[in-house]
Amino acid sequence: MKFQHIAAISILTTMSGVAMAAEPIVGLITKTEINPFFVKMKEGAQLAAKAHGAKLLTAAGKSDGDNAGQITAIENMIAAGAKTILITPSDSKAIVPAIKRARDQGVMVIALDSPTDPLSAVDALFATDNFKAGMLIGQYAKASFNGKPAKIAMLDLFPGHPVGITRHNGFLSGFGAAGIDAKTTELVKTADVVCMADSFGDQAKGQTAMENCLQKNPDINLVYTINEPAAAGAYKALQAAGKEKGVMIVSVDGGCAGIKDVARGVIAATSQQYPLKMAEMGVGAGIAYANKGRKVSGYYDTGVTLIAHQPVKGVKSQDTKYGLDACWGNK
Repeated sequence: MKFQHIAAISILTTMSGVAMAAEPIVGLITKTEINPFFVKMKEGAQLAAKAHGAKLLTAAGKSDGDNAGQITAIENMIAAGAKTILITPSDSKAIVPAIKRARDQGVMVIALDSPTDPLSAVDALFATDNFKAGMLIGQYAKASFNGKPAKIAMLDLFPGHPVGITRHNGFLSGFGAAGIDAKTTELVKTADVVCMADSFGDQAKGQTAMENCLQKNPDINLVYTINEPAAAGAYKALQAAGKEKGVMIVSVDGGCAGIKDVARGVIAATSQQYPLKMAEMGVGAGIAYANKGRKVSGYYDTGVTLIAHQPVKGVKSQDTKYGLDACWGNK
């Protein structure tokens, strides 16, 4: 989709008229190598680096939560001459000392997708507005239920992760809960939430979490999931229990497999985010820093779109064709 390139290009065009430095070096560190979201992010970074004459170094944790692996990657990239490091932090707090050491050596560090804690630990954050992503699917579910009582299962990420917290709370805000905003730092539990469980964003763990929730309350009729793999697991559990037709599932991500699940009605709606855009913007900022010495700062919203199986009145959404045109992973 053309709009995914606009912000990256706008950063790069600020260098017009300035002599290009010899091959700026930019590092990209993702949480894992196999998640399609991070595969797409790496692809976006590679495309931007190739197009603008930069050298891209890449690394990833062995699994989500591999803070030690990310620290080693930071140290290796500094030694290799990287002046900008883009990172999707596996542990938002534990990675902060390593980031500080990098910044103390003049390296610009930009968080992609997931914020650090505190956010000020990095120079900038290029990411989805995760509270809005949750809010959009909450609004969709609220409009779809149209006053029907909800018994909600919340399949979250894992304890303490800011993305998990903001998506969870955004969903409940969109569903009508009062007194919640993007600054709320704890997982909220409202009266209509009958089960909360951690899925770690994984299909198998999402299935187990859903099975456990159904044992606690077999009358669940609405499931929020942190991402689409967790949603796929939840659907398998519902199928095994013969309940898949009476339960709505909503999610966040926008990967190709997830959008196909929306098209099939497995997921009613998902909030699509754009990892390619995050990476392109990050590489563009790194090249600009290498050539002009100017760092980016603050938060940059990389966009989110509600993709729905069926539209509902009063909630703006796009169809699955739109979603498939912008998704990542195998189509």
